[in-house]
Amino acid sequence: MARTDSIAEMLTMIRNAIMVNKDSVVVTASKTNKAIIEIMKDRGYLENYREQDAQTGRKTIKVYPKYDTDGTAVIKGLRRASRSGLRLYAKKDKVPYVLKGYGISIITTSKGLMTDRQAREQKIGGEVICYIW
Repeated sequence: MARTDSIAEMLTMIRNAIMVNKDSVVVTASKTNKAIIEIMKDRGYLENYREQDAQTGRKTIKVYPKYDTDGTAVIKGLRRASRSGLRLYAKKDKVPYVLKGYGISIITTSKGLMTDRQAREQKIGGEVICYIW
């Protein structure tokens, strides 16, 4: 049985939901996925999210993307940075900026998942998980 990248799968599901202006999307629950969704909500990219038990026994998270008053999505783009075939690490002084600071990158560090700004403030590096703008 092939293992899938649950983070890339979640980002793709959110990206596809935004492209067709869906008001919610259900993604697989994991600690990492929940932490990424929490960061996205805190930064204003998502309206809300709710954890739920699926009928299949697997936990899921229902994500509600945020849209402007004219119906355009707040999230303009999502991209997986580090993946199983190519790990992308950033040193504390080389943490990447996304669109010159208009977007965020999510980094996993020794102190947990955080945004690029938080990593720069705490002067720590780590693995770059994804970019959001």
